[in-house]
This record gives sequence, structure tokens and C-alpha cells, in this order.
Amino acid sequence: MAVFVSAPFRSTEVRLDGGSLKVQCEIVNQSPDSWSLENGWAAGYHLFDEPTGTLVVDGARQPLNLAPTEGRNLAMEIALPPEPGQYNICVSVMREHVAWFYNEGWPFLLIDVAVDHNGAPALLGWRIADKRSVARRRLLRSFRRAFTLPLESIWRNRNLIRTMVRRDVLSRYSGSFGGAFWAVLNPLMLMLTYFFVFGLVLRRHDTSPSVFALKFLAGMLPWLALSEAVGRSPFIMVEHRGFIKKLVFPVETLPVNLVASGLVTEFLGIVLFSIALLLLPRHLPLTVLYLPALVIPQILLTSGICWFLAALGVFVRDLAQINGYLLTIWFFLTPICYEESDLNKFPPLAHRVLTANPIYVLVRGYRSILLESRAPDWTALAWLTAASILVFFLGHAWFYKLRKSFADLI
Repeated sequence: MAVFVSAPFRSTEVRLDGGSLKVQCEIVNQSPDSWSLENGWAAGYHLFDEPTGTLVVDGARQPLNLAPTEGRNLAMEIALPPEPGQYNICVSVMREHVAWFYNEGWPFLLIDVAVDHNGAPALLGWRIADKRSVARRRLLRSFRRAFTLPLESIWRNRNLIRTMVRRDVLSRYSGSFGGAFWAVLNPLMLMLTYFFVFGLVLRRHDTSPSVFALKFLAGMLPWLALSEAVGRSPFIMVEHRGFIKKLVFPVETLPVNLVASGLVTEFLGIVLFSIALLLLPRHLPLTVLYLPALVIPQILLTSGICWFLAALGVFVRDLAQINGYLLTIWFFLTPICYEESDLNKFPPLAHRVLTANPIYVLVRGYRSILLESRAPDWTALAWLTAASILVFFLGHAWFYKLRKSFADLI
């Protein structure tokens, strides 16, 4: 087995010199076979993009001619990429057309470096590693990044998200006579249409139109935001194919833009609903202050679903067509346009499944705080929040895992 023997570690040196690394160490042949240039033995390095594990540079080789137990000093200069990011460098023994032996479990020199946005490199550390220790580190890093990367990405690109959401909302109505006013008219006309059908044409006679209208509109508020974002998510990557194929662009923000645009629509709906409450012989209750407790899990849930569908839509183009029907079924399985008591007509198992619907929990919560002056059901909301957090992180992990294939498929 080839190793970097322990004694020369004291003389091993890894240092920065301008935009490159200078590496000095000793390699000892502790295998029973001789290494020779004729047989393809050499030492070299691979430079990887640390977040994605993508090979960036397959470095130059230095030939090795070593008999068993013989060693030699290795001096190597490694040029670092000018692009900002974090990188791993694996310095290892290799044999041409056979293997890089760091992949075979042999010890190797692992160097961590970073390049900031000004192109300035930094040496983060180095150590002697093997395949097993690297696998453990990657597992721990993946577990940690699974929880930190989505939030870091959203926070780091918050200005970009804000700009693209504003552009998205305004571009929908550019060139029309109503302009941005359609951002108010669209949710209003949609809610009035549903109210006319279910509140007047198909209404139940034991409920007054005004009571039904308020219940219906309160239930539509979370549905407006979720359905708009989820409905557009399967084709959002194809719609922005130019960003994916030509630019270094944080594509994970595109589904988040849809969530934010949906929240703009919901905010306008809440404003209209509040005006309706003030015009009717009612008041805006103080329990409206509980609204953030409902909006936060709603954002997490919608983001996770949008990430999942956005990635899947790249591979299954029919999803954009199927998604509309699925949303329609989801809408009618949720007691938005009919009474919640109607769910009692279903068998017990179906009733439990329908009441576990996350949109049902949100609809019930919105009606409680806006119409009944009551706090939401905290038990149901706690379960919804836990499920939304899980969907949020799993959706991002799914998207992050598949994103490397987007440019090849779009």
C-alpha cells in the first residue's frame, strides 16, 4: 500500500503563493511492487468544487520511479481557479489507465481552499485522509448543509429574489390598459367568480350569502398563494432556460420567486378581505395578529413543493399539464367552497385523511383568526409546521440533487 509516511508529515508544507498553492511532502512506496514511469505510475491532483463535488481540474502528473520502501520528495504547484467558491484538492498516487488510488482507499493529501468574490484565495486547512474518512466528512457535511443551504441561499440572494418578483408581477400586466392594477383585479375577479357559482347558484339555503362569502373568501386566501406558485413551478426551469444554460445563476431561487409572487397575490387578497370586513357590520379582530403563525408554515410547505415540482418538471414535461388537474382535485378535496361539516359524510378513514390535508389546516386557521376571533388550532398547526419543515428541506435536497442535470436536458 502506498502511504504518506508519518515521519515526513513534520516537513510537509502547504502554503499560498499568490494565486497558487505550493505543496511539499514525501511519498514512500510501501507496496511490494516497483513503481515506474513505464508502467504509468505518477503523483497528481484533482481539484473539486466543494459544494457539488464536481471535478474542476485534472492536474498535471509527476512521474514516480520508486522501488519498494523507497521514497522521494514531492514538490507541486497548484493553480487555483479565479471563480469564487470553496474547493477540495486531492493529491494522490495514480496509475494511468488504471486508477487514482485515493478512490481505492489509499491515503492522500486533502487540501481545503476558498476563493472570495474578489478572486483572493485562502487556505482553509489540509490533512492526510482516506476514502473512509472523506465519506464520513461528506455525510456529516451533507447532513449539515441540508439544513443550512436552503436558508443561506435565500438570504444570500434576497435582493435578486426581490428584484425578480417585482419584475415578474409587473411583466404579467405590461402593455395592458389596467397595468399593475390587474394584480388586484385578478384575485378579486377569481374570488367573485367562485362566490357566484358556489354561493349563489349552488348555495345551500341554510347559509346566508354574506356568511358564505366571508367563509369562502377567508378560505381562498391561503389557496391563492399556494395554487399560483405550485401551478407554475413545473415549467419554471424551462421558462428560464437562458439562466440555466448561459449564466452562473442561483437557479434554486426561481421556485422561491414563485412563492414570493404568490404571497403578493395573497397580500392583496387580505387587503380586499379586510376592506370587506370593515364595509360589512363586522370588525377586523385582534386575532389577525396570529397570521404569521399560519403564513410561515405555508411558505415552507409551498417552497418545498415548488422545489420538488420544478426539478421533476425538467424530466417529466407532461407534469406541467397534469399539475393543473391535480390542483383542481386538491381544491375540491379542501372545504373551501363547501362547509367543513360536509366532511363528516365521509367514512372515518377518509375523514381523517381529508382533515390531515395541510390546506384544510390553513383554511381552518384563517377562518378562525379572521372570522371567529379565535386562535388557530395549535395542535393541528404544530403538526402542519413540522410537516412543512420536512417538506421544505426534502424539496430543496431533491432540487439540489438534480440541478446538475438541468443544463443537459433543457
